[in-house]
Amino acid sequence: MSTVELKSRLIKLVEEMQNEELLELLVDFLSKQNQTAGAMWDDLSDAQKQEVMNSYEESERQGNLVEKEKLFRFLK
Repeated sequence: MSTVELKSRLIKLVEEMQNEELLELLVDFLSKQNQTAGAMWDDLSDAQKQEVMNSYEESERQGNLVEKEKLFRFLK
């Protein structure tokens, strides 16, 4: 998929979103795209860092993975 196609798809998904909390998280995430990964990590509290590490460990277990179609249906 080209960059233009990806941007178009992303814009369409955002326009369809009604979840304000999710939209705020997305704005925060995208606005930090120019920060280095280390700087973003340094901004997290110890509890947030632990949550990231726990999530990563959970994602390594095959049984915890969800098909992207199911995830997108859940987000709508």
